[in-house]
Amino acid sequence: MTTRLDARHEVLAAKKRLGLSWATVAGTLGRSVEWSTSALLGQQTLTEKQAVAAGELLELKPETVLALQLPPVRGSAAVDTTDPLVYRLAEVVQVYGATISELVREEFGDGIVSAIDFELDLKRVADPKGDRAVITLNGKFLPYRTW
Repeated sequence: MTTRLDARHEVLAAKKRLGLSWATVAGTLGRSVEWSTSALLGQQTLTEKQAVAAGELLELKPETVLALQLPPVRGSAAVDTTDPLVYRLAEVVQVYGATISELVREEFGDGIVSAIDFELDLKRVADPKGDRAVITLNGKFLPYRTW
């Protein structure tokens, strides 16, 4: 049986073999580039219609199309923490995590920023000193409740 992680590897190989961009894949799914990439890397569940569309575009095996509809695999099993970009994002959290937490608490109260009701946006911004990557993490605030 093909797993979600197996499907991820097959998707990446097919995308490279076919010379496709994530924007093209997203257009086929009718979703944002960020969500579509996340879904095909195993972090979101695709509907049957989306999985079939991705399968046709990427020329995936039927078992892989089925695997794209399985529950996501999240956490350390799905992320290569030795990847330099992933490592640097972890570093951002190590350096600024407490600051972000404190500022969210001051602005919203005691709670969390949800990754469930969440949007991600990535933009390239030209800069004479070197292009910048602007990453926007947009999550719903969920207050802790008392009972």
